[in-house]
Amino acid sequence: MFHATMRSAIEGARTLAQLDDLSRQIWQAHASQAVTDAEAQGLAELLHDRRSTIREAVVPVGIPLGRVTLFPPKRFQRAPERSVAIERRRRLACSGPMPPALASRFTAGQLAVLRIVGDEVARNGACGLPVDAIAARAGVSRRLAQAAIRLAEGDGLLTIQERRHQGRKNDPNVLRIISREWLQWLRRGGRSAAPALLGSIGCKNLHPTDKGDPQRQVVETAPSKGCRRAAVDLGRSDPVRILASGRTGRAMR
Repeated sequence: MFHATMRSAIEGARTLAQLDDLSRQIWQAHASQAVTDAEAQGLAELLHDRRSTIREAVVPVGIPLGRVTLFPPKRFQRAPERSVAIERRRRLACSGPMPPALASRFTAGQLAVLRIVGDEVARNGACGLPVDAIAARAGVSRRLAQAAIRLAEGDGLLTIQERRHQGRKNDPNVLRIISREWLQWLRRGGRSAAPALLGSIGCKNLHPTDKGDPQRQVVETAPSKGCRRAAVDLGRSDPVRILASGRTGRAMR
């Protein structure tokens, strides 16, 4: 009795929701042993065929044939002058977008993309530009820009916040830098710590002082090896006179 009732209900179903409800009833009855395994399998096959028939009869409203979305197709992005795009990405890559230890992991095109992201984060705290805009400013393709961002995310340098919407176009992703080294580099304006390193290894700036004689300025530092060697070669001249002359390796006459 149940088998015949469900069979007629499946054949008369008009929507997929009705078929889903009938499928639940069939397997609940099978769990309570109201139908046998063979009967449940036959009803499931009939339900599957009926579901395929209903799906084929459904015609999307407002969507042209051959397309699965209402949004216009994406336009292929290409730079008007390829040489200009190449020069732009090289200039951005060489401008110091991130510390050298981090920059060594990426190519020139990827560094150009990360430079655009870093500038937006330094200016606004986060980067909310679309991928197309980032790629256009960096002089690279859209796919390369996406790959660079995903690679930086995989290395733990930044995070990607997706902003999806049901039934309408998604908002651009929000990129935030979480690397402390990169953030410190941006705060310093892309300047390295080379001056501090030079000072730590003993390289000092020479500041001449005036001791009263405008014609003779003596540097209050020990003469270098090169100056001492030049003094010996020139007849054991005074190293101080060599430094005061302003010409290394030549004595004052």
